[in-house]
Amino acid sequence: MSIIDPKIDVLLDATDNDRFLLCSLASKRAHDINDMMRGQRDRAIQLSSAVEIAKANNKKPLSMAFSEIARGEVSYDPETIDISQH
Repeated sequence: MSIIDPKIDVLLDATDNDRFLLCSLASKRAHDINDMMRGQRDRAIQLSSAVEIAKANNKKPLSMAFSEIARGEVSYDPETIDISQH
């Protein structure tokens, strides 16, 4: 498996070339997205068919998180990171 879009270089630039920070940031954001999608899906099931929900939900939460990081929509506070921990 490889990351094609966004490019890994762009993602690493957004996290000061720290691949562990990138993984942590992406996984936390994907978790948030997954929680939001789960809530939306529960409401949507009451209003629309399963086919419509599947069409709207064609992108994985981790892919969405990587795209948001690359666009600069997700950031972190360097002051809150303890470098000695990794």
